[in-house]
Amino acid sequence: MNLETVVAALTLPGLPAWTGAVALGAIALVALCFVLMPFSIYGLRSRLEGMEAQLDEMQAELRAISARLTSGPPPRAGEVRLSASRAPAESAPSGRQEPRLNWPGHSN
Repeated sequence: MNLETVVAALTLPGLPAWTGAVALGAIALVALCFVLMPFSIYGLRSRLEGMEAQLDEMQAELRAISARLTSGPPPRAGEVRLSASRAPAESAPSGRQEPRLNWPGHSN
Protein backbone atom coordinates (compact mmCIF):
# COMPACT_ATOMS: atom_id res chain seq x y z
CA MET A 1 0.00 0.00 0.00
CA ASN A 2 1.65 3.22 -1.10
CA LEU A 3 1.00 6.81 -0.07
CA GLU A 4 -1.10 7.70 -3.13
CA THR A 5 -3.61 4.92 -2.45
CA VAL A 6 -3.95 5.95 1.20
CA VAL A 7 -4.49 9.60 0.20
CA ALA A 8 -6.99 8.52 -2.46
CA ALA A 9 -8.86 6.39 0.07
CA LEU A 10 -9.08 9.32 2.50
CA THR A 11 -10.29 11.79 -0.14
CA LEU A 12 -14.01 12.40 0.12
CA PRO A 13 -15.98 12.30 -3.15
CA GLY A 14 -16.69 15.74 -4.55
CA LEU A 15 -13.75 17.38 -2.72
CA PRO A 16 -10.32 18.24 -4.13
CA ALA A 17 -7.59 15.59 -4.05
CA TRP A 18 -5.52 17.49 -1.52
CA THR A 19 -8.15 16.92 1.21
CA GLY A 20 -6.98 13.31 1.48
CA ALA A 21 -3.45 14.55 2.19
CA VAL A 22 -4.81 16.92 4.84
CA ALA A 23 -6.80 14.09 6.43
CA LEU A 24 -3.69 11.86 6.38
CA GLY A 25 -1.66 14.66 7.99
CA ALA A 26 -4.29 15.15 10.69
CA ILE A 27 -4.37 11.42 11.44
CA ALA A 28 -0.56 11.32 11.55
CA LEU A 29 -0.53 14.31 13.93
CA VAL A 30 -3.06 12.66 16.26
CA ALA A 31 -1.04 9.43 16.20
CA LEU A 32 2.17 11.35 16.96
CA CYS A 33 0.50 13.18 19.86
CA PHE A 34 -0.76 9.88 21.22
CA VAL A 35 2.74 8.37 21.09
CA LEU A 36 4.38 11.43 22.66
CA MET A 37 1.64 11.88 25.28
CA PRO A 38 3.06 12.29 28.80
CA PHE A 39 2.76 9.31 31.08
CA SER A 40 0.70 11.29 33.60
CA ILE A 41 -2.27 11.02 31.26
CA TYR A 42 -1.95 7.23 31.25
CA GLY A 43 -2.25 7.21 35.05
CA LEU A 44 1.41 6.67 35.93
CA ARG A 45 1.56 9.82 38.05
CA SER A 46 -1.40 8.75 40.19
CA ARG A 47 0.15 5.33 40.73
CA LEU A 48 3.45 6.92 41.76
CA GLU A 49 1.65 9.26 44.17
CA GLY A 50 -0.16 6.28 45.69
CA MET A 51 3.12 4.44 46.18
CA GLU A 52 4.64 7.57 47.73
CA ALA A 53 1.73 7.81 50.18
CA GLN A 54 2.17 4.15 51.14
CA LEU A 55 5.89 4.72 51.66
CA ASP A 56 5.16 7.72 53.91
CA GLU A 57 2.73 5.60 55.97
CA MET A 58 5.30 2.82 56.33
CA GLN A 59 7.95 5.32 57.45
CA ALA A 60 5.56 6.76 60.04
CA GLU A 61 4.79 3.27 61.34
CA LEU A 62 8.51 2.47 61.58
CA ARG A 63 9.10 5.70 63.51
CA ALA A 64 6.28 4.84 65.92
CA ILE A 65 7.62 1.31 66.44
CA SER A 66 11.14 2.66 66.96
CA ALA A 67 9.91 5.20 69.52
CA ARG A 68 7.96 2.49 71.34
CA LEU A 69 10.97 0.18 71.48
CA THR A 70 13.34 2.85 72.79
CA SER A 71 10.95 3.86 75.57
CA GLY A 72 11.02 0.37 77.07
CA PRO A 73 8.15 -1.84 78.15
CA PRO A 74 5.04 -0.11 79.51
CA PRO A 75 4.70 -0.08 83.32
CA ARG A 76 2.48 -2.72 84.86
CA ALA A 77 -0.63 -1.82 86.81
CA GLY A 78 0.31 -0.23 90.13
CA GLU A 79 3.99 0.08 89.18
CA VAL A 80 5.56 3.51 89.34
CA ARG A 81 8.11 4.32 86.70
CA LEU A 82 10.94 6.58 87.77
CA SER A 83 12.85 8.52 85.22
CA ALA A 84 16.09 10.37 85.60
CA SER A 85 15.60 14.09 85.44
CA ARG A 86 17.93 16.30 83.54
CA ALA A 87 20.24 18.70 85.30
CA PRO A 88 18.91 22.25 85.28
CA ALA A 89 20.38 24.38 82.54
CA GLU A 90 22.79 27.06 83.61
CA SER A 91 21.07 30.37 83.31
CA ALA A 92 22.83 33.45 82.07
CA PRO A 93 23.56 36.06 84.74
CA SER A 94 20.78 38.58 84.93
CA GLY A 95 21.37 42.24 84.30
CA ARG A 96 23.71 43.96 81.92
CA GLN A 97 27.40 43.44 82.36
CA GLU A 98 29.85 45.96 80.99
CA PRO A 99 33.44 45.09 80.24
CA ARG A 100 35.98 46.47 82.68
CA LEU A 101 38.12 49.19 81.21
CA ASN A 102 41.58 49.68 82.62
CA TRP A 103 42.72 53.12 81.57
CA PRO A 104 46.37 53.88 82.08
CA GLY A 105 46.83 55.90 85.24
CA HIS A 106 43.47 54.92 86.74
CA SER A 107 42.90 52.14 89.19
CA ASN A 108 39.57 50.45 89.61
